[in-house]
Amino acid sequence: MSRPGEHEFETLDTRTVYEGGILTLRVDRVAMPGGGAANREVVEHYGAVAVVAVDEHDRLILINQYRHPLGRRVWELPAGLLDEADEDPVDAARRELAEETGLAARHWSVLVDVAVSPGFTDEVVRVFLATGLSDVHQPTPTDEEADLEVDRVSVDDAVDRALSGEIVNATAVSGILALAAARSRAGGTDVTGRPADAEWIDRPVALSRRRHDGPRGAGGANTDGV
Repeated sequence: MSRPGEHEFETLDTRTVYEGGILTLRVDRVAMPGGGAANREVVEHYGAVAVVAVDEHDRLILINQYRHPLGRRVWELPAGLLDEADEDPVDAARRELAEETGLAARHWSVLVDVAVSPGFTDEVVRVFLATGLSDVHQPTPTDEEADLEVDRVSVDDAVDRALSGEIVNATAVSGILALAAARSRAGGTDVTGRPADAEWIDRPVALSRRRHDGPRGAGGANTDGV
């Protein structure tokens, strides 16, 4: 038996249970320490980008959007799926910021990456810091976005709302508190994250490969693994 931290969790086989519009559910049989194996359910997701956008008055851009699984409107950061194959994450973030808020930004950097719930899904969100905001054309919204409310709040107010439980979206909480922590470390508001094109090791790829290359590209074949 290997020592703790040295076991190779090899995927022995995998099967696809469900394929939907924005996710796929598969079940992997994984080699466990001691010689056994266990089934692990995995929700494949495109991954996403979100934007901590701060204006010239040091206000954070928040959106209030209906989220059906919770059955209510939730305060969030501007965000969207990486559902285009090989799309540059910062380009996706620019698009989502324009579509949801009618804003563009001159300066972009990576603030934080968030593995939303790694116990069952490969979804990871890259959160960008965007400053130097200006107005741009906003496409006509549809579906839930047609009901979208946009607000600008101080960074301190956003932190208070996250800590009080008013803001519960995991990406929003992470982005807001990451900005506050970065400012605390820098001793001021002039902070910059990692380069906008920084390496993203955990960017989800299985679902995109599945949709564009077929199930074998995503490890979705019956016995080929991932």
